Amino acid sequence: MYLNANETFGMRAAFIRQCRVLGAVMLRNVRTRFFGHGLGYLIAIGWPLAHMLILMAIFSAANRAPPFGESTVLFVATGSIQFMTFSYLSRFMMVSVLTTRPLLAFPQVKVLDVFFASAVLETLSSCLVATIMITLAWCFNIPAMPNDLVEAVCAFGAAVLLGIGFGVLNGVIVMAVPLWMTGYALFTLCLWMTAGVYFVPQSFPEPFRTALSYHPVLQTVEWMRFAYYEGYGDLVLDRAYTIEMGLGTLFLGLLLERGMRGHLLALR
Repeated sequence: MYLNANETFGMRAAFIRQCRVLGAVMLRNVRTRFFGHGLGYLIAIGWPLAHMLILMAIFSAANRAPPFGESTVLFVATGSIQFMTFSYLSRFMMVSVLTTRPLLAFPQVKVLDVFFASAVLETLSSCLVATIMITLAWCFNIPAMPNDLVEAVCAFGAAVLLGIGFGVLNGVIVMAVPLWMTGYALFTLCLWMTAGVYFVPQSFPEPFRTALSYHPVLQTVEWMRFAYYEGYGDLVLDRAYTIEMGLGTLFLGLLLERGMRGHLLALR
């Protein structure tokens, strides 16, 4: 059956209205992230960038041989950019639910709108940070281009998917239990220490290597390094597990949001 003119116009109007809602939520996130001004959002880009640059400077100043490859800077960068992408997505999607909670009083704004707007904004920020990192590496003659560009893009996409999945799940939980924000901060610290940013997981003996292979963020780091180094990650890397974890957490978060929607909105 073909849609008549009225139905087509109604769908078009609904789509435009939805885009306006998402745009408004994104603009509010930009303006309220730091200092109540849009320019404050530059800190959201500069903060992870400065964090990674400081880490790379520390490891370079130590003058130690990298755990794998020939460049300490490249080894740390391929791990930290994956973890930062996941961390900022999963954390700030959760934070945005609390900061934009007053908007949920408007019937046009739904919880999923807040999730989607935050996911788009944080993904764009992560892409910008990655672009700046590659540009800086090129300026300092550091070989920043991967051996397999497609694998590198897929690895970055896996980190984004995992971050969005955890972000939606965290957002639903924190609406019901605000203290979860503190708990997740401690959990993120544990993930950071075990994500393989500073070490090579396949160098560990069994059963520690197998235990580490269940770390989803570590898998995204291994995937990225596989794109840069020949023969890296053969004993640990599991692409299917990484994608399944991302989709699984996303599905669970959406399921909880749908099942608890009335309760969560009543808490506002």
